[in-house]
Amino acid sequence: MCGIFGIVSLSDPLKLDESYIQRALETMEHRGPDERGHYIHNTPKVTVGLGHCRLSIIDLQSGQQPLFNEDKTIAIVFNGEIYNFLELKQELEKRGHQFSTRTDTEVIVHLYEEFGEKCLEKLRGMFAFGIWDSRKQRLFLARDRVGKKPLFYFQGKDRFLFASEMKALLEDEAVIKTIDPFAIDNYLSFLYIPSPRTIFKEVRKLPPAHYMVIHCANFSNNQIEIKGPFAYWDVEFKPEGALSESEWAERLDGLFKECVATRLISDVPLGAFLSGGVDSSAVVAYMAWEKKDPVLTNAIGFLERAFNELEYARIIATKFSTDHHEYFVKPDAMSIIEKLVWHFDEPFADASAIPTYYVSQMARKNVTVALSGDGGDEIFAGYIRRYSLSCAENEWREVLPLFFRRYMIGPISRVYPKGDYLPRWMRAKYLLMNMPLSPVEAYFRDMSCFLPEEKEKLYQKDFRRSLNGYSPMDYFESFFRNSEIEDHLSRIQYVDFKTYLPEDILVKVDRMSMANSLEVRSPLLDHKFIEFAATIPSNLKLNGKISKYIFKKTLENRLPENILYRGKQGFSIPTGSWLKNELRTYAEDVLFSDKAKQRDYFDYDYVKKIWSHHLKGLRDHSDQLWTLLMLELWHRSFMDNHG
Repeated sequence: MCGIFGIVSLSDPLKLDESYIQRALETMEHRGPDERGHYIHNTPKVTVGLGHCRLSIIDLQSGQQPLFNEDKTIAIVFNGEIYNFLELKQELEKRGHQFSTRTDTEVIVHLYEEFGEKCLEKLRGMFAFGIWDSRKQRLFLARDRVGKKPLFYFQGKDRFLFASEMKALLEDEAVIKTIDPFAIDNYLSFLYIPSPRTIFKEVRKLPPAHYMVIHCANFSNNQIEIKGPFAYWDVEFKPEGALSESEWAERLDGLFKECVATRLISDVPLGAFLSGGVDSSAVVAYMAWEKKDPVLTNAIGFLERAFNELEYARIIATKFSTDHHEYFVKPDAMSIIEKLVWHFDEPFADASAIPTYYVSQMARKNVTVALSGDGGDEIFAGYIRRYSLSCAENEWREVLPLFFRRYMIGPISRVYPKGDYLPRWMRAKYLLMNMPLSPVEAYFRDMSCFLPEEKEKLYQKDFRRSLNGYSPMDYFESFFRNSEIEDHLSRIQYVDFKTYLPEDILVKVDRMSMANSLEVRSPLLDHKFIEFAATIPSNLKLNGKISKYIFKKTLENRLPENILYRGKQGFSIPTGSWLKNELRTYAEDVLFSDKAKQRDYFDYDYVKKIWSHHLKGLRDHSDQLWTLLMLELWHRSFMDNHG
């Protein structure tokens, strides 16, 4: 893994030197602590600079970047891993290309020479890169299909910048930090800011499975011409019924074995994350099958039993005789929270970032690369409550007439009591509220932190007015429209695959692993595996109350039954309890400080109300309070203290 940075400028007065690039790279040193490299190309009409900080994984001696083709007319900075690079290298050598390193990076350079933008179709892996083509005077940027590796960019009047992390772009004075109110509105719904927006109006994220081309040949107007972003791949959840259950399982087994094996190539120590859940246990099982030496596994636990899965991780560690390591996360984890806020660059409120940081930190003491089970829940419908409740809800929606849902159930939902103090069987308010709604609106509400009616109470009038009627639901709805299939489960899987997975899960894993200079590889997110899994019928994913049904059937000969068929626990932390107890004073000091109130976003009478209700146990507002806490800490790090 690495950090990359680049600038293309048509500004004649811009004096680009090594110190300019080094300042940007210093902000990302954690992504590549082993070495740095840079390339500067000055002509009378265009200035180009590329920078790279390296975490050495393959070809430790000669893999320095930026890296070039034979005549040095093409230069690349690359972050990621290409798992089929040896196969591609052989193909390119037959076509006459000459290689000077053993790296996967050099393969991309020659693929681009041979196929241009279509080189992306041949890459199997995780990546973000920038290629400067001096012959055509253009910059080619691309990001991997699923979105494992990040890429931020900025377009100014006379320059274009890109980087692995936004903080590197902020080193350039041309980047103005103007907060985007729509980004804050998105964040308060989703806990993250979805691509292509960022927290700043002037900065954008290249979406997953997209590329863009920046042309600098139009010197008559002294302008940089940007084409894109263009999508080059998408997953289609279109279930087929041609295979028997055993045939699906057999094909899954063979393909997953291949996906794990290709991710074991490394010139540095390699291990795995192990939660004790199905996905990480499956990865460890297949690693143990492929590796001669014991797999080095790392697990995180909590003192609170409801959040602790260490006993299940130990079962797998014992079964496969792994070299097992454990760490307990305690409430004093808040001592690092401000550091984590800095690493995310933007407001980010998935609290499981804390254990992800610690498991990465622990793993890095022993390995440089770790395999994870990320992606299994999204492609095999593993979120049982999320998916089964939505599907059941949709079945009722299809059976009950719209008139009945709108004029009978709707009024009942408005008077039905709410509160986490009610018995579980009486907590039907949100189900009743969803009945009169469309599937997309209902799913949006289910996935939202702050509901629209809660935002009406939370926002100050001026901030609400600045949104001009904007709704984050439009973001969800665009993906519902793109998925033409009628099957509801496949449709919401597609939405999660385009939203929650790349914008939350993969952001969390990338930033927290890179904060510890650790590379994480995800076999379940191999695009060939994803494409195959997307053709599996929905009833073989969510089968009654059994989630990931066909994947579990595939694993029955490898994993114990008490791992495969126990209830899903999730990788979360006890924020509700921590906010009431150990973190109460800290949270109060941050949330209700004078600085926070001066942001002019929120009505703090409403914030005090939900804080009071949480402390009294009337409702669990931990997600909402954590979201507001992370937003204020981000302001302190990037607006109050940064430049």
